[in-house]
Amino acid sequence: MDTTKNNNQIKVKYILSNINKALAFEWIAEELDRSKIHLSFILLNPDDSALEQHLKAHQIKVDRIRYKGKKDLPNAIYRIYTILRKEHTQIVHCHMFDACVAGLTAARLAGVRKRIYTRHHATFHQQYFPRAVWYDKFISQMATDVVAISENVRQTLIGEGVNASKIRLIHHGFRLEGFEKTDQQKVLGLKRKYNPNSKSPVIGVISRYFELKGIQYIIPALKQILHTYPDALLILANTSGNYTAQIKSLLQEIPSDNYIEIPFEKDIFSLYQLFDIFVHVPIDPQIEAFGQTYVEALAAGIPSVFTKSGVATEFIKDGQNAMVVPFKSSQAIADSFYSILENPNQTQNIVWQGKTDVKKMFTLGKMVDSLEELYGK
Repeated sequence: MDTTKNNNQIKVKYILSNINKALAFEWIAEELDRSKIHLSFILLNPDDSALEQHLKAHQIKVDRIRYKGKKDLPNAIYRIYTILRKEHTQIVHCHMFDACVAGLTAARLAGVRKRIYTRHHATFHQQYFPRAVWYDKFISQMATDVVAISENVRQTLIGEGVNASKIRLIHHGFRLEGFEKTDQQKVLGLKRKYNPNSKSPVIGVISRYFELKGIQYIIPALKQILHTYPDALLILANTSGNYTAQIKSLLQEIPSDNYIEIPFEKDIFSLYQLFDIFVHVPIDPQIEAFGQTYVEALAAGIPSVFTKSGVATEFIKDGQNAMVVPFKSSQAIADSFYSILENPNQTQNIVWQGKTDVKKMFTLGKMVDSLEELYGK
C-alpha cells in the first residue's frame, strides 16, 4: 500500500474512542483511494489495541491518546488540537461518543473546515440516558456533516433538530465474500470447540446482553421447541452487558447442555456457519441504529428470524428474505423456528433472496465510494 503523501491528497483524520478491534475501520483504511486521500488515525484508548496494530502493519499513521474516561477529556481535546494544527488536517471524521465530543471540539478550535461525524446510535440515549441527548445535539452542532448509517438514524437526527441538508445517508458496507467463502477447517475447529456433540438444530445469537436486544424473548422460544427438538443448541455470542443477570436467570430454565455462552469469538465468518437458524429481535423499530447482524446473517446464508428495527425496516421482507416476527413475542419466534425447520424448500428460497438483497445494498465498495464523494466535496 502506498502511503506517500502528495499535494493532491486530501488529509483525512479519523478519530475513534474505546475501540479494540473493528473490521469496518480496517476495511475502510485498506480500501480508500490512497492516490486521493491521505488517511491517518487518532485513537482514544487506554492501551494498545488490535485496530492500532492492524493500522500500523499497513503503514497507516496512528496517534494514540491515553483515554480512560471523561476525566481525560480536556487533555484529549488539547492533544487532538495540537495534532490537527501540526498536520494541517483538512477533514476530521469522528466515530463513537467520546471521540465526537473531543474530536469535533478540537477540530473546530483548530480551524478544520470540514468536520464529519458518523452517528452510530438512534434512540438509545432518549430511552436509556436522556441527559446524553444534550451532548448528541452539541455534537451535531459542532459538525459540518453528519453521516446517518440508516434511515432510522436519519429520522432520529431530524427529530433532534439537525438540518436535513447536513445529513448524508451512508449504509455500512461489508466484505460480503468473507461470509460466503469460509475456510471449512476453521468452521470445523469452531464446531469442535462450541458444539462437540453435534447437537441440532443450532440457534445462533450474536448480541451483547442488553434489554433492547430482545434476548429475553429468544430463550423461552428455545425452551418451547425443546419439546420437539430435544437436541437443539442455543449459541449465544458476545455475552456481556448490563442485562446479564436477567439473561442468566432465564437460562436456568433450560438444560445446561442446550446452550453455550461465548464471551467473544474473533472469527465471525466461521461462527455463522455453525448456525442452522439465526435470531435478532430488538424490542422496537427505532432502538437499533443499524444492526449489522441483519446483513451478516443473510450474507452467510443462514435462515433468519428478525424483528424489524434499524436498517431492517429498509429491506427485510417477511417470508421473502427472512422470517419477521412481532416485537417481544416468544411464541412468534418459536413458530418461526418451526416454519424454517419444517419447510426446507421455502427456507432455501428465503436464503437465496437474502443473499441477493444484501449484495445490492451493503457492499464495501458502495460505502467507500460514498465516503470518497463526501470527502471530495
